[in-house]
Amino acid sequence: MKVSYYPGCTLRTKAKQLDLYARKSAEALGITMEEIENWQCCGGVFTTAKDEIATKLSSVRALSEAAKKEQILVTVCSACHNVIKQTNHAMQNDADFAMHVNRYMAPESYDGSARVLHYLEMLRDVVGFDTLKEKVVNPLSGKKIAAYYGCLLLRPGQTMQMDDVENPTILEDFIRALGAEPVIYAQRNECCGGYVAMEDPASAQKKSKKVLDSAASHGAEIVVTACPLCRYNLEKNGESDLPVVYFTELLAEALGVKEG
Repeated sequence: MKVSYYPGCTLRTKAKQLDLYARKSAEALGITMEEIENWQCCGGVFTTAKDEIATKLSSVRALSEAAKKEQILVTVCSACHNVIKQTNHAMQNDADFAMHVNRYMAPESYDGSARVLHYLEMLRDVVGFDTLKEKVVNPLSGKKIAAYYGCLLLRPGQTMQMDDVENPTILEDFIRALGAEPVIYAQRNECCGGYVAMEDPASAQKKSKKVLDSAASHGAEIVVTACPLCRYNLEKNGESDLPVVYFTELLAEALGVKEG
C-alpha cells in the first residue's frame, strides 16, 4: 500500500532519525510512504483568523497532491497534523474560505476530498493494532510507558476526530500492541508549555515539570509523545530523569528496524 507523506520541518532537519524510524516501520508493515514533492512548512500553527489564507496554502497544496494520487495523506508530527487537518476541514465546510483558496490556486483547485490520517491513526485504522502486535519482533515487555498527548493531537475534537479528547486511548493501545504496559496519569492531556517557552520560560518549566512528575508518580519509566516540540520541551524543561521518546522510536525498536 502506498500513502502520501508530509514529514514537516522538524523531522526533516533536527529530528531526521525519527523520520527514518517512521519510514522503516511503515515498510515493515507493508506501507510505502511517498513524500510529497516540493512540500513547504505547514506554518506551525493553525491561524483562526477568517481572512488568513496565504499561510494555509502550503497545507492545501499537500492535500491536493494526495487527492490527485487518490492516496491517504499521512503526517507524523502532531503540530503538522493539526494544521493540515484543520485546513482540510475548512476547505470542506467553509465555502468562502475554499473560494478564496482556489482563487490563489488557479488554474488548479482543491475540493477537500483528501483523507488525512496521523501515523497513529494509520496504525490503528489501516494496519490495525492486532496486526501490529503480530509484527512485533522485540516486544517491549515489562516496560511501563506513559503516553503524553499534549494539546494538538486531539483538539479541537470535532475537527480532529481522532479520539475522545478527555479520555483518549490511541497511544495506550499503541503501547499495548508493542508489548509494554501503559501508565495512566493525570497530566497526560495537559499542555507542556512549549508555545510559551520563549515568552515565559518559567511557566513552560512549571508545566513540563508537572507533566513528568505526574507520570513518574504513577510508576512510569518512559514517556512517549507524538509531538517533536513536546518532546523537546519536556526534555529541556521537565527537570526529570524520566526519558522522553518519540513514538516512532519505540515502534522501530519493537519492529526490529531501529539501528544502533
